[in-house]
Amino acid sequence: MTFFLAVLTGILLFGATVGALASDRCLTRNEQKARTASHAVVPLSKAMRTIRPRGEVVRARLCERSGRLVYLLTVLARDGKVAQASIDAGNGTVIATH
Repeated sequence: MTFFLAVLTGILLFGATVGALASDRCLTRNEQKARTASHAVVPLSKAMRTIRPRGEVVRARLCERSGRLVYLLTVLARDGKVAQASIDAGNGTVIATH
């Protein structure tokens, strides 16, 4: 029974992850470099400085969401909690944190 629950939990978590990623298309490294070189996005360092007071950025991705470019940052807060931040890659403003 425990094995069954572990497998079921894994399937549910995997399914939830796939659903969340389906709405975003993250850019490849080459696409990111091209967008940065053409000044279509603010530098990642600026986006990270914007969110730094909330904690340390441990992962960063540049993705297309609803037709615009967004930095998706995973932030480790000082209290050990992990949060997600969305930063508008065009101007560097915070869209949402959760």
